[in-house]
Amino acid sequence: MQRSAIFHADFKSMPYWWEAYRPTAEDPLDLPRRVRVAIVGGGYAGLSTALELAKQGIDAVVLEAKELGFGASTRNGGGVSGGVNIGKSFSGRTIPVEPARVDALLSDGADAFSTIERLIAEENIACFWNRTGRFVGAWTPKHYRSQEARLAKLNEAAQSGAYMLPRERQREEIASDYYYGGMVVERSANLHPALYYKGLLDAVRRRDTPVCARAPVTRISPHDRGWSVATERGEIEADEVVIATNGYTGDVTPQLKRRLVPLASHIIATEELPEDLARSLIPKRRTLADTRRVLCYYRMSPDGRRMIFGGRARFTQVGPETSAPILHRFMTDRFPQLRDAKVTHAWTGNVAFTLDALPHMGRQDGMHYLMGCNGSGVAMMTYLGTQTARKIAGIANYHCSFDAPEFPDHPLYSGNPWFLPAIGGWYRLLDRVDRIASK
Repeated sequence: MQRSAIFHADFKSMPYWWEAYRPTAEDPLDLPRRVRVAIVGGGYAGLSTALELAKQGIDAVVLEAKELGFGASTRNGGGVSGGVNIGKSFSGRTIPVEPARVDALLSDGADAFSTIERLIAEENIACFWNRTGRFVGAWTPKHYRSQEARLAKLNEAAQSGAYMLPRERQREEIASDYYYGGMVVERSANLHPALYYKGLLDAVRRRDTPVCARAPVTRISPHDRGWSVATERGEIEADEVVIATNGYTGDVTPQLKRRLVPLASHIIATEELPEDLARSLIPKRRTLADTRRVLCYYRMSPDGRRMIFGGRARFTQVGPETSAPILHRFMTDRFPQLRDAKVTHAWTGNVAFTLDALPHMGRQDGMHYLMGCNGSGVAMMTYLGTQTARKIAGIANYHCSFDAPEFPDHPLYSGNPWFLPAIGGWYRLLDRVDRIASK
């Protein structure tokens, strides 16, 4: 197939989600001279921090470098879970975690799911919230057995409602024989990520908290009364600073940048499919993913007419002329019946991986931070923002397990992920070897 053949005549190099809400700068707000809390980053993490602070009567300002919603908050696939990847580092090295902490991490991951579900209901956010669960396909029989070994712990500590589905029953979940069975997780959902972002933004604005677009922070300096936060649009004094930049963390906070690996995730959306075909692909409208190292994740659009298909076409930022054909091939590997489906939208965004594959919140050099969603950020970033705000307000009634003093770095890593193409190639090779061996 020629590369150009997969693109629709009306193809757009932008997120499909932006058809409903497009990031905007609107009329730039005047920056306040002084606030109790300055929040750097205007995604899910920053907005949820601001929202909870406002509920506690604490004034804040949100500083976004670009348009409101420009980053991963409106670019992700819209899958929502409370999942936490425990024990595996970004490099694949196994990291021992104490059993008691494993339980706490899984429990707080489950609480993250409850938090976003409750917030959407309380703020009446119209974002196509669907608690349909997810199916994680096993790339090999060995992967299936590994999933099976995790099942009891997921259900015990995270109330996941998970169960195994053998390969002979796989078509209950997906119109494909591509996997070796897999795990169904009932306590999972999907939503429209851009409309969820808009709903959070509206909720913050209703409480008169300024959210300032195109206000990139250039310097953060401590002084005797707190902090001075310099932006390209002026300077703000604040008692507390929260860094909520995640996959877009830059040189203003180098001590955090070197603890994060920004990884590009690429997504395509197909044209509207014939109704019978669209309805047959994912019968229960779940979000799907798999156990490959080079992950793919996919779902139907909220109206059930398009396939939204994402994955690691490359580990770095590349244009749609490169990423879209790769994702289209991944999609048709699973669904040969979509070989003639054209791509109408293709886009990419950064997710932030940590060196221990765990989300983190805490304090670094006196500043609060929350980051490291490891590809599962919709619920987790909302949760960490809420927990950080409660910590600042002094009302947290327990110690969040993600708030730990250990936020690992590496002496040979400064924040420039030059090694990603090599890791991507190595992971693809390992996936291929695993698959061949399984046959």
